[in-house]
Amino acid sequence: MNVNASSSGALRRFLKATVAAGLALAAFSGAAHAASTCVKGDRKAPYTIGWANIYSVPTWMKQTEGTITAEVDELKKAGLVKDLMITDAQGNAQTQIQHIQSMIDANVDAIVVIAGSSNALDRVISDACDKGIAIVNFDSLVNTDKVTAKINTDSSEWGGEAAKWLVNKLGGKGKIIVMNGPAGISVSDDRRRGAQPVLDANKGIEVITETNTEYNVAPAQEAMTSLLFANQEIDGVLSLGGALSAGSVLAFDRQGREQVPITGENARQFLELWKEKGLKGWATMQPNWLGALSVYTAVQALEGKSVPAFIKVPLPVIDDSSIDSYLARADKFPADGYIYSDYDKALFDKLLAQ
Repeated sequence: MNVNASSSGALRRFLKATVAAGLALAAFSGAAHAASTCVKGDRKAPYTIGWANIYSVPTWMKQTEGTITAEVDELKKAGLVKDLMITDAQGNAQTQIQHIQSMIDANVDAIVVIAGSSNALDRVISDACDKGIAIVNFDSLVNTDKVTAKINTDSSEWGGEAAKWLVNKLGGKGKIIVMNGPAGISVSDDRRRGAQPVLDANKGIEVITETNTEYNVAPAQEAMTSLLFANQEIDGVLSLGGALSAGSVLAFDRQGREQVPITGENARQFLELWKEKGLKGWATMQPNWLGALSVYTAVQALEGKSVPAFIKVPLPVIDDSSIDSYLARADKFPADGYIYSDYDKALFDKLLAQ
């Protein structure tokens, strides 16, 4: 009797220890699988991805969405993605918050987002993260760090390098106009912020006026036309967006004004005008494939990979020595689109290995 009782107690203790060890191992395995922020390791492929777009009207956004859908198609073939949910907030940050909340309610596995406000989305983004949804934020960034990854070029560097080029081209002296994207959008504000130290260090450069417009040629042309009527002496244009630059060049032409040195971006229309009119120009690129990279990053995180909290994408320089290589590929892109560089899985893996 005593032997049996003793054996039974020992067995219970053995089973209890075994279960505890198993739970500990499971917890360890789950922690190892959930290597990235927000990801808990409890979601399985194929995944549902949410694309919370702030607005879809600008051609840059349409092309970016094209890279997202193309990447999703590739991941579907690999059995990693099931569905893509797409929303368009039409420029309204509050609407975007509602869309993200709807994605949370639908229990999507990942949300890819360009933020319509650097701070208004913080709470809903944090809520999504708490629920184990992978959050990848690119281009226009939120303030909160409760995301799986942020992906961007260095917008401050963008503005600083553009300003340096223009200052050098003007010999450190002249009156300039600054063209910005929409106020309150982080990528626009950061570019402008990056330019300011360069302008401050060159007292011979006078910013006679500046404007904010959406990233489209027509409103940019209208804005520059108004500024040309009000300012007869303009030596340069610090344009911090490609469609803005094209609009500026067209406004100068329509008013019969002589073109001045101008900065910009890889907008096809701007690059073609640059070549056609022999402009003194400089540009860089915000690659549309940041969208595809964001989807790829979210899936890698869901698959248990550790991804960087911030993925910096290097800025290329487009000048007289390189513009022809971009224009040689122009027919692959919409007339009002952006000529972006090639990308593939090898490039994405290299960026994720930072």
